[in-house]
Amino acid sequence: MQPTLEQQLAGLMYLAPAALRRRYAELFGEPSRTGNKAWLIKRIAWRLQSLAAGDLSERARRRAAELANDADLRLSPPRTSLSAASTAEAPRASGQRADDGRLPGPGTVLTRRYKGRSLQVRILEHGFECAGVVYPSLSAVAKAITGSHCNGYLFFRLTRKGATS
Repeated sequence: MQPTLEQQLAGLMYLAPAALRRRYAELFGEPSRTGNKAWLIKRIAWRLQSLAAGDLSERARRRAAELANDADLRLSPPRTSLSAASTAEAPRASGQRADDGRLPGPGTVLTRRYKGRSLQVRILEHGFECAGVVYPSLSAVAKAITGSHCNGYLFFRLTRKGATS
């Protein structure tokens, strides 16, 4: 006796990922490229339901074809974003930072009172100097001062109140 659709769908939850992959290959005619159990269950359930309920109506197929033909599909990325992405992702020298609007220019000295001490950090072209030691980031300076990790921009109060960074 053939199990009903509901029984088949309920049984998917109890199958191991290897069994789900075999079932996927049976239903789709190709092996699955993933072993993600939740994804396999969803795809197999969709396929079982579509086979049981039948395929799309001819009217729905025509409408889908109309929408696909009318769609303004981009086949390649825009040239401006391609060139911007290549320059933005160019490797930077160690310690070099991207321009950040929150950070004043090189040569500026940041002053902060912390536990009764006045701390001064000089912004360099490629790093931050505090007490004669050069750090690669403000967070590294804040960690050296506090002993625990914290956001350097927040520690030195360089973010606007309510701003998300």
